[in-house]
Amino acid sequence: MNKRQVIILWVIAIALGAAVAAVKLTQKDTSKSATNRAPGQTLFESFPAGDVSTVEIQGAADSVTLTKKDGAWVVAERDGYPANATSVNEFIRTLSELKVTRGMEAGPSFAPRFGMDEDSANPAERGLSAIFKDAAGKPLAKVSLGKNIESGADAGPTGGATSVGRYIRNHADESGFYAISEMFPAVSTEAARWLADEFISPEKIKAISLSQKDKSETAWKLTRETEEAEFKLDGAAPTEVLDTTATSPLKSLFSYARFDDVVPAEKVAERSAADGKRNATIETFEGFTYSLTITPVKGAEDKLLMTVTVAAELPKERKKEEGEKPEDAKAKDEAFTQRVKTLTEKLDKAKLFVGRTFEVSKTTIDPLLKERAQLITAPTPPPAAGTGNGFMQQLPGGMIAAPPSRNTATTPPISVPSMK
Repeated sequence: MNKRQVIILWVIAIALGAAVAAVKLTQKDTSKSATNRAPGQTLFESFPAGDVSTVEIQGAADSVTLTKKDGAWVVAERDGYPANATSVNEFIRTLSELKVTRGMEAGPSFAPRFGMDEDSANPAERGLSAIFKDAAGKPLAKVSLGKNIESGADAGPTGGATSVGRYIRNHADESGFYAISEMFPAVSTEAARWLADEFISPEKIKAISLSQKDKSETAWKLTRETEEAEFKLDGAAPTEVLDTTATSPLKSLFSYARFDDVVPAEKVAERSAADGKRNATIETFEGFTYSLTITPVKGAEDKLLMTVTVAAELPKERKKEEGEKPEDAKAKDEAFTQRVKTLTEKLDKAKLFVGRTFEVSKTTIDPLLKERAQLITAPTPPPAAGTGNGFMQQLPGGMIAAPPSRNTATTPPISVPSMK
């Protein structure tokens, strides 16, 4: 091998070595994320969840502010009404643990492409922004939630695409935008969606009364002697028989009821209709009294405004039964003490409703708004002359009973002549 061939071989070897080195460097560079956070890492290197005292959520047209007051979350746009603490805390916790699935290198100017255009009035283009502040009002973090990430065509009968994630931006990270698998469906700028949903729930109802429209006079009052008994109509005329299909729903009135919204004090007057206001009172066997004022909503037949005050006279001690055994008395005393504790807590929660105006669906309290005539069975007209088989008897609940027919007359037999 001559000198020239050796030089050629060395040149080839050096070129191959350089090529291998270039490939390795390229592989190393491509394996490194172009954004600050790589897939599988949390969106925030450290999110100060424990320091958050205010969350401001902004959208294209609305915004809502959730803040801590005396250690409890409230909704500022609803005069500080209690917020659903579980929903707020879940939002904060989810963000603190949120992991990215993909990073996209892009500057802040690319925000509109991901549905995060803060200058847009279109909700689909604007997305949502959430600002987190501490107790002193100092911003801790800001995120924007953009467009949903769609998968391929859906195999379902309706076709279309399926949302599998959402785009998100951490405003403190200008290296790019991120894809996440979390959809955040509960995050909204609607104040009503953040309200605590507990509402009045009268138990063991003893008496109910309703006033006439726009008057203080009572339209009707129902009472019963025990929890198992049916209601009776106060001052009922002999011909007034209660329709149990109308009165039975009143035994469980407001069970599992929910309100739609809390109306800010400054907007109550403009939302209230001029006519149709009524007052109702609900008394329970355990000493609770609920006083309600119900007003139609202007321009909305399916909605009502309602205010409530709650008072209670809870028993101080249990009435002991004659001849109680010591072991029975102890068990009953413990049950009584626990029940009084439960009722006391219920009264404390009910105080949160006082001074508030709730918007409720009309169907929620329809059973309470019946007129006196609607609680009574319709009178049965007497049978026409010559068509009755005895007298008709009206029973409670609107049932009609008729005695057996007393007509025992028979048609005389027809004599058929014999054929011979």
